[in-house]
Amino acid sequence: MIVYIGMDDTDNRDSRGTGQLARATAACLSTTYPLNGIIRHQLFFDQRVPYTKNNSSAAILLHTPEDADLKAIFQQVKELMLADFQPGSDPGLCVAADVAEAVVQFGRRAKIDLVTQADARQLAAAHHILLEGLGGTEGGVIGALAAVGLAASGEDGRYIEVDGLRLLSGLQSVATLLSIGIHHVQTLDGQHILEGMVWTDKLRPARRGGVPVAVVQWENDAWQPLKLD
Repeated sequence: MIVYIGMDDTDNRDSRGTGQLARATAACLSTTYPLNGIIRHQLFFDQRVPYTKNNSSAAILLHTPEDADLKAIFQQVKELMLADFQPGSDPGLCVAADVAEAVVQFGRRAKIDLVTQADARQLAAAHHILLEGLGGTEGGVIGALAAVGLAASGEDGRYIEVDGLRLLSGLQSVATLLSIGIHHVQTLDGQHILEGMVWTDKLRPARRGGVPVAVVQWENDAWQPLKLD
């Protein structure tokens, strides 16, 4: 079973970002459950949205037994987030395993339009999803639920962590990328790349088909990674 953990609006303009908190949280959780990955999701970028920097949220994906205690996972993450609460932030936390299509659609809507806390809370309650604001205005509940829906769709965002991704640097072979958990390497038009060298310093695989996919383009005698939302 995959458990989706969404978090949003955990930072202020001077603090570490939500992605950094997600990686630290995942490091703690991975002592109990194998980590499937951490994904960054871009939400609606509009001046009417009170985002901190880029209005992105994060989703942590865990492999768990079918009988995993979601409430216990929620409580553990909640305690970690509260211990690293940043003044002026408005964090939200969401944990779910069985993600309804309505939640996926909520995530997609949050990428292109304004949605409200009331929308998020009502939807979470209707589908028995754990969702809570952890301080400030609690506006992060919107992005937290959206992150869960978008991650569960399998077709949104980019991985900021998967296996040994952040240990890679410089030119690495396609075979090396595949060995650390990237499912495949492809061009923007879908052509699979089976050999060659890829610059990995800024590699952030896209989540497509529910797996990490490195999307690249040929430039300066090597494959250069593209960042897709």
